[in-house]
Amino acid sequence: MTKICVIGLGYVGLPLAHAFSEKYRVVGFDINEIRINELNSGFDRTLELSEIQLKEALNNGITFSLDIKDIEDCNVYIVTVPTPIDSSNRPDLTPLVKSSQMLGKVLKKNDIVIYESTVYPGVTEEVCVPELERESGMKFNTDFFCGYSPERINPGDKEHTVTKILKVTSGSTPEIATVVDDLYSSVITAGTFKATSIKVAEAAKVIENTQRDVNIALINELALIFDSIGIDTNEVIDAAATKWNFIKLKPGLVGGHCIGVDPYYLTFKAEELGYKPNLILGARQINNGMGKYIAEQTVKQMIKNDKKIKDSNILILGVTFKENCPDLRNTKVTDIVDELREYGANVDIYDPWVDLEETKHHFHHELLDKNPFESDKKYDSIIIAVAHNEFVSLREEDFKNISSGKEILIDIKGIVQNPTWRL
Repeated sequence: MTKICVIGLGYVGLPLAHAFSEKYRVVGFDINEIRINELNSGFDRTLELSEIQLKEALNNGITFSLDIKDIEDCNVYIVTVPTPIDSSNRPDLTPLVKSSQMLGKVLKKNDIVIYESTVYPGVTEEVCVPELERESGMKFNTDFFCGYSPERINPGDKEHTVTKILKVTSGSTPEIATVVDDLYSSVITAGTFKATSIKVAEAAKVIENTQRDVNIALINELALIFDSIGIDTNEVIDAAATKWNFIKLKPGLVGGHCIGVDPYYLTFKAEELGYKPNLILGARQINNGMGKYIAEQTVKQMIKNDKKIKDSNILILGVTFKENCPDLRNTKVTDIVDELREYGANVDIYDPWVDLEETKHHFHHELLDKNPFESDKKYDSIIIAVAHNEFVSLREEDFKNISSGKEILIDIKGIVQNPTWRL
C-alpha cells in the first residue's frame, strides 16, 4: 500500500501533502519545529491552506513530524525543499543534498524518491542520486528509483491551486515514469504530462521561469526608454495589446522564490559547459536594477517638487514579492529601501500581510506595526510597491491626509488614478 512522505512543508509541500492526503496515507516532514507544531495545531502561516483545509487533512490522518522515525515506513518520498542561490548568484543545493542524505538512511528496496525542487538539468541524477546511494548502500534503478515532477505552485493564488495545474512528471526508468505519472494523475484533476526523461522535466521547469524573466526584462527596459521619452509605458502596452499575438506584461520588480532565482540555475549549468548565456544574464541585470531605478525616480520627483531628500520621511506600502500573499522570499522592495537610505531618507515600511516575526528571517529592515493611515505622522513621498487589496481600496484623500505638503505618489503597480510618477 502506498504511503507518501512529503519533505519540506512550505508553499509547495503543504498543499501537495494536503492533496495526497485525500487518497493516501501521508506524512509531512519538516525540520522546523515551530512549523510542525503550528500545522499540528491547525495553523498555516503561509495561508496556502485555510483552517478548514488543514483540519480536513488532519482528519484524513495526515501526520506532521520532524522525527525521521515517522517516515521509515513510507515507500514514496517527495522532496519539495528550497533551491536558493548564494551571494554570488550560484545554485545552493545544500537543502537538496541534506534531504537526500537523510532519505538515504531510511530508503528500502523498491522505494521511489521524487524531487519537485527547481534545478538545472542533471541535478537529480548527478547530485541527489549519489547521496541516496552512498547513505543507503543500495544501487540506483536496481534497489530504489527516482522521479522528477517540478512544482508549479503560484503562492497566494486561490484559483490555480496544486490540483488544478497540469503536472509534468518523469521517472528514472520507463516503468517508474508510469508509476510516478499514475500517482500524480490520481490527485491532479488538471491532468499530467509525462516527460521523456528526468533531465527533460528538469529543463522544462527551469525555462518556464527563465522565459518569464526575459519577457519582463524586455518590458522593464521599454519602461526605462519610454520614461526617458516622456510617455506612459502602460498606455503604450495597452495600445500594442490590441494586436492578437502581443504578450501583455507590465513593468515591475521581479522577486520571489522562482522568477528571480531559477534563471541562475540554468546560466550556471550553461557556463559550466562553456556557453555564455548573454540574453538570460542581461535580463537578470535589467530586472535586478529596477529597485535602484525606482528609488532614483522617487528622489527626482521630490526634488522637482522642492522637497529635500536628506532626513525626509518616505513611506513604502508593501514588501512581499506579490500582492495578497505573505511571501517575503527574495523581495526586491528591499533594494528600494537600501537605495533611499543611501540618500539619507528615513524610510518606513508597512505591509498588513506579513508576520512581523517572519520578516526577520527574510528582510533586514523593520516594518511598522501600526497602520500609517491611522497615525499622525506625515510623509514627503509614498511608494506603492505591492498591490494588496488594502492599498487598492485607498482613496486620494487617504494619501493626502498623511502627506507633508504636496503629496508625492510613486505608483509601481498601476493602482492609483493620478500618481506623481508611475513605472
